[in-house]
Amino acid sequence: MKFVTAASMAILLATPALAQQHAPPSEVLAVHDHVAAVSADRIEADIRTLAEFGTRHTLSETESDTRGIGAARRWIFDEFERISAECGGCLEVMYISDTISGTARIPDPVEVVSVVAIQRGRIDPDRYVVMSGDIDSRVTDPLDGTSDSPGANDNASGMAGVIEAARVLSQHQFDGSIMYAGLSGEEQGLFGGQIVAAHAIENGWRIKGVLNNDMIGNIAGINGVINNTTARVFSEGTRAVETPEEARTRRFTGGEVDSPSRNLARFVDRTADQYIPNLDVMMVYRLDRFGRGGHHRPFNAVGYPGVRIMETNEHYDRQHQDLRVEDGRPYGDTIDGVDFDHAARLTALNVAVMAQMAGAPPFPANVTIEGAVRPSTTLSWNAAEGDAASNLAGYRVYWRLTDQPQWQWSRFVGITDTFTLENVVIDNYYFGVSAVALDGSETPVVFPGAAGSFGN
Repeated sequence: MKFVTAASMAILLATPALAQQHAPPSEVLAVHDHVAAVSADRIEADIRTLAEFGTRHTLSETESDTRGIGAARRWIFDEFERISAECGGCLEVMYISDTISGTARIPDPVEVVSVVAIQRGRIDPDRYVVMSGDIDSRVTDPLDGTSDSPGANDNASGMAGVIEAARVLSQHQFDGSIMYAGLSGEEQGLFGGQIVAAHAIENGWRIKGVLNNDMIGNIAGINGVINNTTARVFSEGTRAVETPEEARTRRFTGGEVDSPSRNLARFVDRTADQYIPNLDVMMVYRLDRFGRGGHHRPFNAVGYPGVRIMETNEHYDRQHQDLRVEDGRPYGDTIDGVDFDHAARLTALNVAVMAQMAGAPPFPANVTIEGAVRPSTTLSWNAAEGDAASNLAGYRVYWRLTDQPQWQWSRFVGITDTFTLENVVIDNYYFGVSAVALDGSETPVVFPGAAGSFGN
């Protein structure tokens, strides 16, 4: 403790100019209002509507107005348009699609159609944070596109959460853009996410985080546990490196155990602690559950940071099951298995994360670190300039012990592009930098050498 105390004192004295650069608020007051605006009743109504389409299987009916995935996606599109009308046309609503065929679960040509609504940022419109849910559902046979498959929790809950987030946040303006996405083809091979991710690359969208919400409404697990106060956040580790220098940077800055997606998960965890009453995040250092997949994966695969947000205790009798009763035991993903308050709580978590990320200045770019064989550690980065810096309060340097899952210490360092932590030895900690807005909105932490996906 003496070492930490001495280091903290050294930081306070390191730069006299810091006394002239006041730290922004420790919390964003507007985020509390956004969280309070999320309605469990509206989420329940949307889940019921989605479940009443009978089936939303990717191979299901597309012409009917009342049944099948075609009716479901048109209803989602219309909901986004209604929300846009209430905010003066603030959403750009579109279909993004491609034809898939010749796969195990889509043997014949099928148009996989996702619905996307974009709320453009006022300063940095090509920077995005994404909240996604899945439109489609399925029963036991992955090729059965006709049987009833209400998919109330998997994944009408996540899709309803996306729509509700759009209702809440579209009433406000942010520096960066927010994308509300209803993705199709998840149960058939994550095709909607692949198609939208490819579209994002083609159009130069700088996606800083994907919050994939897949099953956010169940609180009663098949393991007998009933818990409405926790949520899991899955995040992948380091992806493949390309050069020896990148490999060296990864080894020495924490990249061998961390990634932009992991820092996004930490940001979600910290947001829950600060803004969401009675919700604790369990960070799971895996891409997804064993033998399972979700729509954050296609975004991860092309370099976008993404996490999966979901319930903690799953009930497998309610997933991918034909509707039936066997020996008095019900099977199927029906509306009675959804806790609407829990779905609202996890939706509010997404809202709080997106409001901060979209409200933050540009992420620190080209973060580097020095300090080998020295008593102190120096972090440097490219500071925002011009209009992009108009909402910049400054930067915050973070560090933590290498065996700790969450950032332990931080220091607001003002508007600068370099800072030295005196008497904090580089060998003993992991380090990072975030950008902070005037109202306290903040980016996730950016690792040294990890600016590829999270950079400016």
